[in-house]
Amino acid sequence: MGALDRSLIGLALDLAQAAAPVAKKYFRQPIPVDDKADASPVTIADREIEQTLRKILAERRPMDGVIGEEFAATRPGAAHTWVIDPIDGTKSFITGKPSFGTLIALLHQGEAVLGIIAQPITGETWLGAKGHASTLNGAEIRTRGGRSLPQAYLYSTAPEMFHPGAETEAFSRLRQQVKGTRYGADCYAYGLLAMGCIDLVCEADLKLYDYAALIPVIEGAGGKVAGWSGEPPPLTTQAVTGRILAAGSPELFAEAQAVLAP
Repeated sequence: MGALDRSLIGLALDLAQAAAPVAKKYFRQPIPVDDKADASPVTIADREIEQTLRKILAERRPMDGVIGEEFAATRPGAAHTWVIDPIDGTKSFITGKPSFGTLIALLHQGEAVLGIIAQPITGETWLGAKGHASTLNGAEIRTRGGRSLPQAYLYSTAPEMFHPGAETEAFSRLRQQVKGTRYGADCYAYGLLAMGCIDLVCEADLKLYDYAALIPVIEGAGGKVAGWSGEPPPLTTQAVTGRILAAGSPELFAEAQAVLAP
């Protein structure tokens, strides 16, 4: 597959635009919060956004597959499969913090060829697509290179996402090697990395819909996203790596990976 067709890029942007008013309607409002089987929170906003996007895809791309966080997958083996996280960062959403986002990815025969990180409150939309430079609201962006670990700023959603033992120890080693560490940015951190504001994101306990959209955005801006051991993140619902490392350059990725290694 060459450069991604612009009609698919347009559809992805339409999906992000359709999700925004739903998120805005419920943001900082007293809405009920339910706990799923894994104890993660879910709201009416999560469900309504995913239903909205599924309806659009059913109308415009009826043969494509859809994998979402809140509802059962449809045609997950299709040549083109959309992966949706309606609100990545639900804990931030329900506590009024605008670091959440809607994540939209397109897989083509097992490859992540398109990704969107859309933050509806700030009005920022990061887009990555195969064969195209990554953009923020239409303007081309680049990661910042030339940084070594002692110069790097590292983000992670929360320290408790790392399992006690080897994961916690590995992240602690990395944290001690960088210039600064910050928490609580959810998917917004990956947008910051793609536009050159930070240098590393290290996380664990992630699922397909948490990271599929991030890969094209960061790689299209010059960065690298992979598992902690450098392996490509699995792009199926069955395989869950959990551990994702994103860096502003392949060189910085290698440095960070060496520190994470046991």
